[in-house]
Amino acid sequence: MASLRKLLAGATFAAGVAAAALAPVVAPRTALAADDTIKVGILHSLSGTMAISETTLKDVMLMLIEDQNKKGGLLGKKLEAVVVDPASDWPLFAEKARELISVDKVAAVFGCWTSVSRKSVLPVFEELNSILFYPVQYEGEESSRNVFYTGAAPNQQAIPAVDYLAKEEGVKRWVLAGTDYVYPRTTNKILEAYLKSKGVKDEDILINYTPFGHSDWQGIVSQIKKFGTAGKKTAVISTINGDANVPFYKELGNQGIKATDIPVIAFSVGEEELAGMDTKPLLGHLAAWNYFESVKSPANKAFIDRWHAYTKNAKRTTNDPMEAHVIGFNMWIKAVEKAGTTDPSKVIDAMIGVAVPNLSGGIATMMPNHHITKPVLIGEIENNGQFNIVSQTPGTIVAQEWSPYLEGSRDLIADWRAPMSCGNYNVKLGKCGGASK
Repeated sequence: MASLRKLLAGATFAAGVAAAALAPVVAPRTALAADDTIKVGILHSLSGTMAISETTLKDVMLMLIEDQNKKGGLLGKKLEAVVVDPASDWPLFAEKARELISVDKVAAVFGCWTSVSRKSVLPVFEELNSILFYPVQYEGEESSRNVFYTGAAPNQQAIPAVDYLAKEEGVKRWVLAGTDYVYPRTTNKILEAYLKSKGVKDEDILINYTPFGHSDWQGIVSQIKKFGTAGKKTAVISTINGDANVPFYKELGNQGIKATDIPVIAFSVGEEELAGMDTKPLLGHLAAWNYFESVKSPANKAFIDRWHAYTKNAKRTTNDPMEAHVIGFNMWIKAVEKAGTTDPSKVIDAMIGVAVPNLSGGIATMMPNHHITKPVLIGEIENNGQFNIVSQTPGTIVAQEWSPYLEGSRDLIADWRAPMSCGNYNVKLGKCGGASK
């Protein structure tokens, strides 16, 4: 009941504020002082195993900052990007975050990809009371006052993906394959509980984890192939992250596993990753995101055209985390204008209820749990490295930051408005602080 109440309340909240996003925002046009800037931190891996995914997020942030400066900046000041490279090194993320906040004095940081990098920097942002915009799908089970989660929670990606495969593909057997870190492990824990709640037996669930950058997939793919010979339709739910995806899909092709045999639905393979891969082994396999470059909308066409102009490369793709940064950045601009300052405490309070257009033609709203409303899209990989959208929710979905399928989480909600101001309020115990032990 708590989850139902939360969703209904969230939907009402979103509907009440969404209309505000349609009103034009007029940025102040005061004179800009050349030496008076607002610094914006960019914390993405430009080297190491995650560079394949994160480099483009640095580039889109630079584009957004350039465009905002052309509009007159923010609060009469120019925005200045401060770019650092945490190099896919999780402890280094925390070090670089502290440097951005304490030394460079940034007003906000846009960054991280993996959940382990986010977990690494989280204490720094809370200690120094700064703001992180996190643009990638994640496992939920978190809501910090200092973080705005513009990627998907599990009910905005993982669970709809399972529902699609069960309904449209008749899948009865499930391989949960992930990289060995917090996001895949927690997401698969949620998915395992969800599948069992739907009557799936233990013997019809196979779970496997591999390290970052894993390259030898022969044995694992053989195991998946064998698992799929039990006479029940089998699918792979992939939370494999980074450049390990390249040899994984290649090995599927080597062993003759086609999407019609054992479909793979991925949560971390988008257009950017496909651009560096041979798509032949991937044809017909799927991905679940909240945005695809192939979305047909005037907003998306304008964004793609601007991206190609900025990069001077008509072949540079767009992807879901890029859209999340677009939404997060525009929300931050609106909240700073609303607060009249870049002071983190005031901007954090101003963020709740901010609504801006997404690139699919809808509205993204920042909810009291510091997550945004999102549509869910399922795409099928095509030979041109794009996705044919085969399923899309009619509207946006409110994020469940705490999973209703996990013991200890199902009674929790997050609401950062006063007087609650809590990320893990227990509705049964009536107090902030999480689950009872």
